[in-house]
Amino acid sequence: MAHRALRSHAGAKGAAWGRAKMAHNAPSKKNPGTAMPLEAIHKAADVYGISRDLPLNYVTRKSVDDALIENLTRDKHLVIFGSSKQGKTSVRKHCLKDSDYIVVHCSNRWSLDDLHAAILKAAGFELTQSSTKTETGKSKIMATFKAAIWGTGIESGAEKTTETSNSITTAPIELDTSDVNDIIKALNGFNRFIVLEDFHYLPVEAQRDFSVALKAFHEQSKLCFIVVGVWLEEGRLTVYNGDLTGRIFGINADKWTRAELHEVITAGEALLNISFTEAFKEALLKGCLDSVYIVQEACYQACRLAGVHETRETMLSIGDGVDVEQLIKDVVNQQTGRYHSFITQFAAGFQDTTLAMYKWLLYPVLTCDTKHLEEGLRYREIRAQLQQKHPQGNDLNPGNLTQALGFVASLQVKKEIKPIVLDYDQTNLRMNVVDRGFLIWLQNQDRTELLELADLPTA
Repeated sequence: MAHRALRSHAGAKGAAWGRAKMAHNAPSKKNPGTAMPLEAIHKAADVYGISRDLPLNYVTRKSVDDALIENLTRDKHLVIFGSSKQGKTSVRKHCLKDSDYIVVHCSNRWSLDDLHAAILKAAGFELTQSSTKTETGKSKIMATFKAAIWGTGIESGAEKTTETSNSITTAPIELDTSDVNDIIKALNGFNRFIVLEDFHYLPVEAQRDFSVALKAFHEQSKLCFIVVGVWLEEGRLTVYNGDLTGRIFGINADKWTRAELHEVITAGEALLNISFTEAFKEALLKGCLDSVYIVQEACYQACRLAGVHETRETMLSIGDGVDVEQLIKDVVNQQTGRYHSFITQFAAGFQDTTLAMYKWLLYPVLTCDTKHLEEGLRYREIRAQLQQKHPQGNDLNPGNLTQALGFVASLQVKKEIKPIVLDYDQTNLRMNVVDRGFLIWLQNQDRTELLELADLPTA
């Protein structure tokens, strides 16, 4: 007899929602405005800068954190999207406990089969190859559930179950990892959220295939996915599969208001017992292009320059005499090698072609005003520039450009450019810069040198 789920999926989601709501509203060291005891000592690197764990000065955003919490129990798949280093992963870590979800980090080499297999492994299955073949000639998989009891439960379709006080082991189930119905059957009763991090790293075909599978997961199971990806297009998955409309909810984690970024700074001040000058804050907020990463890293570098490595016993003012503009430049210039590599590798494309479309897609990026580039480049203006500047502009047709734009992200993934810098919004027909550090870096570079680096005309 298959063991029974320890609690229902709806109950599990309700409990997760309740915990998230309480953590969201309760005073804690993660929420600014709470007075910290003087005896609490924090490292500057745990407050400001980029770290593996949730930053201690984490600031909740109504449009992001509240949206995630309010939609946890709606039986919809959630999609958290935005530029790189804008807090997408931190939102999930802040709003949910580790026991509420499993995490799968996507790979650029995975097919739908590989993604399904990774989900099963993360859920506690051991996979071995079967001698049975699928209709397409691939070997089926024997999936054996064997894991410590989570307190969340899973029901298996297996006929026999061996249970101990510490673990559960089921008889192997033979399944086809390309068949979403088999995956649903194996995960019957699983009631944690399934988080797919770095979904944008998957090949386009795998993203399309999984978008089709998501509809089946929604209609034939209680499984709920949280998809996290670097793009600025709210309907990315519905572009791949229109049937997902109404079945997924998008959360834009890219937007930070000036007030929220200011709160990030002040929350860190309270934790370290320091005070940045108003001039420092004003200059930083003006020059960061709404990037929380730039704010965090600049504050950390300012602390380091002032000799602040942990919470001080006495209050210290920081910022007088600091060239904030140069400080921001220093932060983004740490990525100069990566950005140069991006330009040369992107310009090379997938292979040598007559039109060299990917090299020429860089032309409007490298010649555009930064403020305009921040808003994204529309398809028609890209096409107009290429028809004017490309040596074979008269021979370009909409198909050439559309095809190249559709694989902008895939090219960067193939070249292992992480995080990606450019992405194409197929809904709004706009090419976006999804690395805000690149925008700041670009406005401080000699554009002629960058055009030469990409082997593009400089006139």
